[in-house]
Amino acid sequence: MLSKKTKYGLKALAYLATVGDKEPVQIAEIAKHENISQKFLESILLTLRRNGFLGSKKGKGGGYYLIKDPSEILMTSVMRVLEGPIAMVPCVSLNFYEKCDDCPDEGECSVHKLMLQVRDSALEVYRNNTLADLIS
Repeated sequence: MLSKKTKYGLKALAYLATVGDKEPVQIAEIAKHENISQKFLESILLTLRRNGFLGSKKGKGGGYYLIKDPSEILMTSVMRVLEGPIAMVPCVSLNFYEKCDDCPDEGECSVHKLMLQVRDSALEVYRNNTLADLIS
């Protein structure tokens, strides 16, 4: 299930992408428009800024803005930053692999085989979608 953090992060990014022109947008405006708690949104936007998706400007006329074109922001990157591993179990994760304690042989594990398919399907969708696709 998608966390609220990721859902709100995607909504905030989409809103900023529709503003365009790298104009800073105040947190209060995004929160009001997307019906998100301002305090929760602030931590999400900080995460996105620290990971190179957003820039920020302090003071009067300040706020957050996209630092990349929406067509350059891949959903795989956003999902990994906000949600964590894309795989549902660690034994099929590409970036966060861990062997399962309860599984002696991944090659014979029926859950492993299924979760590989799920991971690959999710990656296919995320790799083929950008922020620009969300707002079009």
